[in-house]
Amino acid sequence: MAGSGRFKLEGVFPALVTPFKKDESFNEEAFVLLIDTVFEHVDGFVPCGTTGEFEYMSLEERKRVVEVAVDHVNGKKWVVAGCGAASTRHVVELVKHAEDVGADACLVVAPYFLHPSDKGLFEHYYRVSQATDLPLVLYNIPQTVGATIPRRVVEDLAEFDNIVGLKDSSGDLSYIIEVVEKTRDKNFNVVVGYDEVVVPALVAGCTGMILASAQVYPEVWRKVFDAVKTGEVSKAMELQMSVQKLSRIFCRYGGAVPVKAALRKLGLDVGRTRKPLREGGVLLPEDREEIFLELEKIGKLRVEEAEHIELPGVVEERFADLGLDRSVFGPGSDIVVSHANAGEGVESVEITVAFGPKNSRLGEVFAEQFTYPKKGFEALPAMLEPNLSVRPPALIVPTYKLENLRQANIVYGPAQSSVAKAIVDSLASGAMPKSVMETHLMLVRVSLNPNCLDRAVLHRNIYEAASKALRKLFPGEMRDA
Repeated sequence: MAGSGRFKLEGVFPALVTPFKKDESFNEEAFVLLIDTVFEHVDGFVPCGTTGEFEYMSLEERKRVVEVAVDHVNGKKWVVAGCGAASTRHVVELVKHAEDVGADACLVVAPYFLHPSDKGLFEHYYRVSQATDLPLVLYNIPQTVGATIPRRVVEDLAEFDNIVGLKDSSGDLSYIIEVVEKTRDKNFNVVVGYDEVVVPALVAGCTGMILASAQVYPEVWRKVFDAVKTGEVSKAMELQMSVQKLSRIFCRYGGAVPVKAALRKLGLDVGRTRKPLREGGVLLPEDREEIFLELEKIGKLRVEEAEHIELPGVVEERFADLGLDRSVFGPGSDIVVSHANAGEGVESVEITVAFGPKNSRLGEVFAEQFTYPKKGFEALPAMLEPNLSVRPPALIVPTYKLENLRQANIVYGPAQSSVAKAIVDSLASGAMPKSVMETHLMLVRVSLNPNCLDRAVLHRNIYEAASKALRKLFPGEMRDA
């Protein structure tokens, strides 16, 4: 328990965001609520780290954030104050303040912008260690600093009594393993700060984690940490895989921006990042919706119920709203229709395909849908990858109005690539004659439940249903040999 003995760098520590109000002032109430929200799942807190936007705050603002954290935690958990700065003088000022207000340890990032030599780096940390009795945790994050703390410098610094550990956010497992190896006989612990490699880092000898995502899904990391400690590595890895996509987004979009977006969606008033770091320039709307979808998958967000629209039972009537009435599929018509199903439950899919010559009524409707999209029912071409459409051309038209970006991501993402792959594979296998590649086209209606969550399953189901529907279009004698 914090406050009852020597600080131990072990367990789960969230690298806290700094909540800001609209005027960019520190929102103390929101900060306290954030701490309370994750309190039961973590071993301590790290205010004013990278995710806390420390470089965008004055020294006095940073001191206040640490004071609020220490006062509110009240010795019940560890508080590791972020005290990084480019100059030794400023770091010393911050660590002395952290000691005065009762923090348990300090996290000190390597000097940035102007990079000292190895000797200068050693001297920097040495002078900081001599200025305080608090335990110091070195912080290696080459992505933002522009340099790595050399392993030999870490090994030398580990000789000092109050330099007790390293947070490594490089994601470089070879670096982590070598530091663990070189310091294992000292009073020195290594924790992982890169969300994507937590389990392998723990298995390699890290004693815990300081993560931005530990304030979004701390309960997952608690289970991961406990599972590794009890030797259940497979269980730990399965847990990590459940949040790996979210962790990847948080790591690769710079921590504060995506984490604040996630926390706001979870109902925490953490505000936005300070200028010049702005959400719109870092996190695209599609990526933000991806975060929300992943939060739904792990049960952090409730799935917003949406109406599942049933298609007409008569297949030939499923394109009537697009201008293809039932008569165009009549006897003697060169426009044909087929459909197929795949999957079960909420991820079940039904594909309906209208196929015909470019110079037919289908071609006219195809052009209308492509040229004059209807809001909420926008048609998109089947694409193997960006800027690589397929032949014969295929337009995918939703069967229900897409009310938000989440629903659009669910429909278009899996549908565009899966339908395109089904067409290409049908041509390659001879299930579809190659002679139609230049002369025909198709409209594809994808019917699925808008409440579905697993896009990987949707990809498989859409591909399977589309492949079946395409095979039904062509009798055996029409296929290429």
